This record gives sequence, structure tokens and C-alpha cells, in this order.
Amino acid sequence: MRVRDAISTPAGKASYVRGVFATIADRYDLITVLLSYGQDRRWKGRLVGLAGDVRGCRVLDLACGTGDITMAVAANGAKTFGLDLTPRMIELAVARRDAGASAGERPVFLVGDMGALPFPSGSFDVVTTGYGLRNVPNIDRAVAQIARVLRPGGLLLSLDFNRPSSPFVRAAYHTYLSCVGSALGWVLHRDPNTYRYIPESIRLYPGANRVIDILRAHGFSRAAWHPVLGGLLAIHEARKDARAESG
Repeated sequence: MRVRDAISTPAGKASYVRGVFATIADRYDLITVLLSYGQDRRWKGRLVGLAGDVRGCRVLDLACGTGDITMAVAANGAKTFGLDLTPRMIELAVARRDAGASAGERPVFLVGDMGALPFPSGSFDVVTTGYGLRNVPNIDRAVAQIARVLRPGGLLLSLDFNRPSSPFVRAAYHTYLSCVGSALGWVLHRDPNTYRYIPESIRLYPGANRVIDILRAHGFSRAAWHPVLGGLLAIHEARKDARAESG
């Protein structure tokens, strides 16, 4: 089955995402470096910088992978939780945490689903995610869960690929990701389809402007996005309405 067909429904996408991230977990850090030409850490650093002074805050990092954002935020003095759907990603994150120097708070890592967060309402001051919203089977459900666990006035920061508005740029972007992804999939896994998921998921992603509409529909009264790499990626910055209930 083609990747596009496999992820065309929420149930199909949920199953496919579980499988592909379990497959790539041990190569995940390498792939993010290769596909971004070494810029991924800088982009995530920009997101962490937008969080500002987080000393004493409670922060939840969703789709945390091996813990880049989680540990950077924790090093800034926040009580931080990293959540990911893939058990192997969490194993790797815990190993990195335990092997590193103890700067700031030690983050807590756990396996969990962005569509059903295992935390009480209003638990966090900040929620971050790197490449998370594009991968969920139902973005409305995930955003609703993020809004629920944030306190009124809380901050959401999300880094992800964008869906360029120009058809020419979009075609070139998808072609690049498909070609490079296929080559890396063959070299690393002997399966060219492994990383074809990335451009196919971008085709289905609503894009930065539409994500703003979704955020506002779920109580984020102040929402904007910052272009990264000329708008090929985006960082969303959104504040939950200070008057909103966390129910």
C-alpha cells in the first residue's frame, strides 16, 4: 500500500505513525540532522527561547522524541515532562537524561498519546512540541487536549514543517523530501518508503495559517506563527485565553 493511502484516514494514520516511529527511533537523531543540514537544534533552540523565563514553571513537551526540547527547557529551570507515543523514543530519552550532567530540573519522561493526555486540566504553564501536530491522526483533538492541560494564560509553542502556499515551492519542497527521504530510507533501513511519510504527511497538513484557525477555535485568543527557513517550517506561538476554563 502506498504511504499516501495508508495515512489517508485517522485510523490508518495512527497505525502507520506508530509503526514508522518504532522503526526509526534509533536513527531519529541522525535523520533530523541530515534532513535539516544540521539546523534542527538551532530551530529547536529558537522555540525554547520563545518560552522565556521558565524557572519554576511546569512544562510539557509533546512528541518529545529523544528529548532535545525537553532537556533544554529543563536546563532553564522548569519542572518538565516529556511525552511520546513511541516507547523506544522514551527509552532513548531516559538514557540521554541519565547519562548527562544534571543541569536544572531532571525531566520526567513517559509514553503517552497527544490525543488523550494523562494529566489533569490546567496542569501546565507551557506546552511545547517539535514536529508533533503534523503527526497526530486528529489535530483538533490534539489541540483540544493541549488547551485542556494548559492553565488559563498558558503558552503553546510548536515547531513543524509548513505547507508552502506557492504550488511551485510546494512541489519542489515535496520532491526534495521525497528524493532525499527515499535515499536515506534505502541506506538506513533497506526500505525507501520509510521516510516518504514526511512529504506525504505535509500534503495532508493544513499549513501554518490554518493551524492558527484551529488554535483560535480551541481558546487560543492570541496565536501567530514565525517563519523558519523562509516559511518552509513554522513555529506557532499561542496563548490560551486567560479567562478560559481548563475543563
